[in-house]
Amino acid sequence: MTAKIPGFDEQVVRIDGLDVHVASGGEGAPLLLLHGFPQTHLAWRHVAPALTDRFHVICPDLPGYGASAGPDGGHERYAKRVTAATMVALMRRLGYERFSLVGHDRGALVAFRAALDHPEAVDRLGVIDVIPTVDMWESLTGVGGVFGFHLYFLAQPGDLPERMIGADPDTFFGHFLDTWAGPGTFEAEVREAYLAAARRPEAIHAVCQDYRASAFVDAAHDGDDRRAGRQIKVPTLAIWQDPGDMVLPFDPAAVWRGWASDVRTEVLPGGHFLPEAQPDAVAAAIRKLIS
Repeated sequence: MTAKIPGFDEQVVRIDGLDVHVASGGEGAPLLLLHGFPQTHLAWRHVAPALTDRFHVICPDLPGYGASAGPDGGHERYAKRVTAATMVALMRRLGYERFSLVGHDRGALVAFRAALDHPEAVDRLGVIDVIPTVDMWESLTGVGGVFGFHLYFLAQPGDLPERMIGADPDTFFGHFLDTWAGPGTFEAEVREAYLAAARRPEAIHAVCQDYRASAFVDAAHDGDDRRAGRQIKVPTLAIWQDPGDMVLPFDPAAVWRGWASDVRTEVLPGGHFLPEAQPDAVAAAIRKLIS
């Protein structure tokens, strides 16, 4: 992968037997940024450099994505609870017991779980264009399932999705990069870097395991926490895309108010990949959250 975040150093950090690829830059308060599907840490290539004047910005590839190794074993190893613990351990390895955390898409689900499970570690929380897994599954009724078809497909037990995606991975992953993004969201070399990382057989399997975990593990964890009344106590920022004429099957603001006691919200145009489509606005919102 030749594309890089400008001015950032890269290293591999071994956490609990996994090699986690990390790009980092800047000085100041620690800020962990987590990417989504089907991407890598490059999702933050515009936002991260804009924050280095005030923060030490850490951008890992999630386990199984990009250049980070995926855990062996069943899909339970990809539960957001497990990945969140890995990210907290990563930050401790880098010298930080407490830090701010912002995630997009799958990374936001990890960030949400980290804030619930590790309140001693997370100082501020930002989530971009996602709602917790249990709420998402409950909202997917009727034709809403058409737009969330990948949630069902990738979570299929066995190796059916791996075999089907493996027949033409660029078309499969390219579908999401093209249909979820506005024009000009990705530079050609970045789009190719995403596809190159995602088309590897081990990466395809990791993505499927990630989504299987959401279907069969994460939703149960979320449901248990909701019934127990657990909430995020730190200041929380929830950003989501302007849906335009589409009527969402849920109210993102209401969902997040149910999970966090101190929530600010923001709606931005530009499609799903907001850190790339609206990097200035996202960076400004992060600064405001952590100020």
